[in-house]
Amino acid sequence: MQPTPNATVPPHPPAVAVLLCSYQGERHLAEQLDSIAAQTHRRWRVWVSDDGSTDGTMAVLERYRSRWGADRLAVLGGPAAGFAANFRSLTCHANIDADCYAWCDQDDVWEPAKLERALAWLQRVPTDTPAVYGSRTLLTNEANQAIGKSPLFTRPPSFPNALVQSIAGGNTMVFNRAARDLLIQANAEGEAVAPDWLVYLLVSGCGGQILYDPWPSVRYRQHDANLSGSNLSLRARWQRMQLLLGGQFKVWVDANVALLARVRDRMPEPNRQTLDTFVHARRQPMLRRLLGLRQSGVHRQTAFGNFGLAVAALLNRL
Repeated sequence: MQPTPNATVPPHPPAVAVLLCSYQGERHLAEQLDSIAAQTHRRWRVWVSDDGSTDGTMAVLERYRSRWGADRLAVLGGPAAGFAANFRSLTCHANIDADCYAWCDQDDVWEPAKLERALAWLQRVPTDTPAVYGSRTLLTNEANQAIGKSPLFTRPPSFPNALVQSIAGGNTMVFNRAARDLLIQANAEGEAVAPDWLVYLLVSGCGGQILYDPWPSVRYRQHDANLSGSNLSLRARWQRMQLLLGGQFKVWVDANVALLARVRDRMPEPNRQTLDTFVHARRQPMLRRLLGLRQSGVHRQTAFGNFGLAVAALLNRL
């Protein structure tokens, strides 16, 4: 979605809260922190939520806090309930206040213009309109050598797509205060869900603005310790199909639908109708289920993804 052309541009560079969740991250954390320090946009502060690391993570953080100062790097204790709960806790933390927010993984490397590019778009969006920037990633091996790119999605971001798919990784996302307010309203408490999918769902569902940038803003390191990795390989696609058909995807959709109920009053009527048609269709016998899903307009970005969606609907796994 394109920003409103007459949006007011703030008189000063926006303050960005970089939200970094760490756990046993000593191997690559310093390289990530260095890439944040190298950003062309200079008005940022890093907030780290550590989930109980027992390696050298805290020593790395203390070294950078001593070097940068407490006004540049703050360290908090995480909930120790997994990465999704850690990101939810950090995103909703009452002491963190900024114009925009950027999620950050401990083992990636940001391109120097990442924040500048995201903010150039976000500043053209009215401040009371939820907005989120996300992009492709450059995939790298453990030594930070490029090995490919994440998929390039070509269909426009939309609520019917967000109901069944997340298109940009949370490690690429930068969002404004209005989008963060939506996250807090929907997900300050309760079950932790994938934050990247949720913010896409909430912002699109509540009539906000979304930019999916084909330029890779993050060097996304692939290694055995990744909690989530590239979805480009045939193996990854097969794993996603297994989740879809095994029932896990249905659990995720249930959780997302429950969270949407908390912001229903902020959803435009056409999106409410799409949601209601989708929810109703999921409860119907097979033929009505397929017809209802078609009527709702829900879709994934690729032909393979839509094939998997149809199969899941046939098997009542959606």
